[in-house]
Amino acid sequence: MHSAHSAPRCGAKSKRSGARCNAPAVRGKRVCRMHGALAGAPRGDAHGRFKHGLYTCEKLASERAIAELLLVSRRGLQDLDHQPPGESH
Repeated sequence: MHSAHSAPRCGAKSKRSGARCNAPAVRGKRVCRMHGALAGAPRGDAHGRFKHGLYTCEKLASERAIAELLLVSRRGLQDLDHQPPGESH
């Protein structure tokens, strides 16, 4: 029982009094089970609620890469438009 008393304590604070919760924190977390240490869904295939691929990590990464390419190409076109006539790169 001594190990339960010496466990790290929950760091959640009350909105009203400002006092800390002081319940034992879940192992590896900074808060207790009442304040969200066990919250959250698993990532990836373990989640099991895939409806479409609209927000997969791979798709979002490819969209960021495409947006970066578009930005670079737009800047290149602007540079070409602002050159004096007869001058080339």
